[in-house]
Amino acid sequence: MDSKMLRRALLLVTLFAVTIFILVLALNGYIGQEKKKPATAVAEVDEDIAEKDGRIKGSDLDAWKYDETFFDARLVGGGKYEKTESDGEPGIVPIVLSASSVEKDLRIKIMDDAGNLVKDKFFTVMVGTVGEYKDDDRDGVIYVKDLTPGDYEVKLAAMEGFDIPSTPLVCSVKAKLEYKTISDISYLIKTEADIDAMKEDTGTNEAGETTAGTNAARKEEAASFGIDVSKFNKDIDWNAVKNDGVTFAIIRCGYRGSKTGTIVEDPKFRENIEGAIAAGIPVGVYFFTQAINPVEAVEEASAVVSLVSQYKISYPIFIDTEGAGGAGRADPLGVPERSAIVEAFCETARSSGYKAGVYASKNWYNNKLDITKFVPEDIIWLAEYNDSPTYGGDYDIWQYSSAGSINGIEGRVDMNLSTLKVE
Repeated sequence: MDSKMLRRALLLVTLFAVTIFILVLALNGYIGQEKKKPATAVAEVDEDIAEKDGRIKGSDLDAWKYDETFFDARLVGGGKYEKTESDGEPGIVPIVLSASSVEKDLRIKIMDDAGNLVKDKFFTVMVGTVGEYKDDDRDGVIYVKDLTPGDYEVKLAAMEGFDIPSTPLVCSVKAKLEYKTISDISYLIKTEADIDAMKEDTGTNEAGETTAGTNAARKEEAASFGIDVSKFNKDIDWNAVKNDGVTFAIIRCGYRGSKTGTIVEDPKFRENIEGAIAAGIPVGVYFFTQAINPVEAVEEASAVVSLVSQYKISYPIFIDTEGAGGAGRADPLGVPERSAIVEAFCETARSSGYKAGVYASKNWYNNKLDITKFVPEDIIWLAEYNDSPTYGGDYDIWQYSSAGSINGIEGRVDMNLSTLKVE
């Protein structure tokens, strides 16, 4: 092979080799690609994998503690881990103290900064130089009685986990009972979930020796026909009640427990008063008392005013004074004590602008109450089951039957006639 032919052969081999090299590069993706930049120390992190503080999700090995979905809520009380001091974030609860006095007493409330009573803690307060008092029932309220009237400094003892006020609360203990509503009474009002209603709600009907007379609705030109109801009347169709001729309703809003003295809201109160008002039926309310002194009567009236404050009340607020089966806390009271309680209740209700009165049987008006102590503003609601009353005193509403029948109410219902003029 001459030299010319040799040069051509070498050129062809070289071209073939270069072509093969280019094909290999292309097949491996190196041609047409930009050169990759090296990673730097600072990089933008995708939001899908970043926490708000910039850390990569999962880098906080304590995050499971605060994840409400981590636990099975059926097993661990709601499934939320509460931070503690060991986590480096102490859960200190700020404490607010308040106190009120009715007569020679102090009722001290221990609350958090949201106004909720702090319960399940054995708090201790120092009242001036009188002494220390403990919240033995751990309800967030400490009641101190038999105090000498005057000003006292109230200071709460230190309690771990709580920020106790460093400045004492200065309180005035009243020398004499005032018939004015207690503004901070709502914490005293319980529901039937808090008590044993079978033992506490034991009022008995003391409407007299006879149950003669009609059980039918009575239409009289000079009187309005109405009913009174409580939880015992169960669910009520108030539109049907209205259509059956009922022109007013007196609704039980609550009672004081016969054993413990707890103030309890009637579980049907709100449903009944809202249903009656929506149906266009004017309403009043009554409260079954088991108060054993005028201070408790002021509490009861204050509780009633608190319960009805959001509703339009056309008829009076009544104190229902009856027996509680002979074993009630107020059953042993004498005539003077019971009469004083009735007056304290009525005066307190009137102090908030309501009309007030007394519900009792003929027997109680004659033998268990001193009506000479009543004032002209007291509205009398008489329970006597007859064709016409034989009670010798004045009255404004007459409950003439406890066995009436009204459309919209299952079973027996109390029937009333009223001569009151209402708005």
